[in-house]
Amino acid sequence: MFKRRGTVLVILSLLLGVGAAWAANLWVQQRLTMANSDAEFDVVVGAATAIPYGTKVESRHLRVMQVTKDGAPENAFRTLEEVEGMVSTVAIARGEILLKDRFADHATGSTLAALVKSSMRAVTVRVDDVVGVAGFLLPGNRVDIVATRLDRSSRRATAETILRNVRVLAVDQTASTEENDPVIVRAVTLELTPKQSEVLVKAKEEGRIQLTLRNPLDEEEVAATPEPAPVQAAPAPAVKVAARAAPSQSTVTVIRGTQVATTRAGS
Repeated sequence: MFKRRGTVLVILSLLLGVGAAWAANLWVQQRLTMANSDAEFDVVVGAATAIPYGTKVESRHLRVMQVTKDGAPENAFRTLEEVEGMVSTVAIARGEILLKDRFADHATGSTLAALVKSSMRAVTVRVDDVVGVAGFLLPGNRVDIVATRLDRSSRRATAETILRNVRVLAVDQTASTEENDPVIVRAVTLELTPKQSEVLVKAKEEGRIQLTLRNPLDEEEVAATPEPAPVQAAPAPAVKVAARAAPSQSTVTVIRGTQVATTRAGS
């Protein structure tokens, strides 16, 4: 009898637990339905697929998303026509809401022209496996530029960092890449101001240039270490020359027969 009563109590406890869970779930669903009915929605444009850096946006990249008004950013696109034909200035993940400050207008020409910031210029320099940092340069990296010159008269080379924290726009004809493996390239396109462009072109004509890769988190401008002054040879010790004493006046004896005469030389 006691065994039967224990079984009934267990079954009754299970039924009460299931009923309580069902009631709690029903209450939560009702609260969510009431909240959604009172909320105001807004329509924004999102990424249907991942959009790499420097990509011209097409309709296949886009989809319309519905979000609450509180969750819609102020600078988000509201229609597909607003963003179609623009160029992404950063990499966009799938499902991300598209923001206006992450895209640039693209009228005509190459997509690289849209990536160049206002008042900046794109300058391409020829590199090899050494100048190009063994192929580890990728679009978006930051580099310093070192110029070397050779003085023909003294045959002495000098090196100087002429530009710092320069952004790499493209390597060869690639403005974006999803790979991190090193690739040997023949040309690197840099983003410079017009004045910096003149400095770089002049340095290329006067000597050679070398690109140095920066840490992407390093924004500090490191001052260049001044070159040590050339060692001057010690002057040869002065040799003291003793002054020669003036010769004493000498006398000359002249004998003529039996006559003897003495005279001073030089008189």
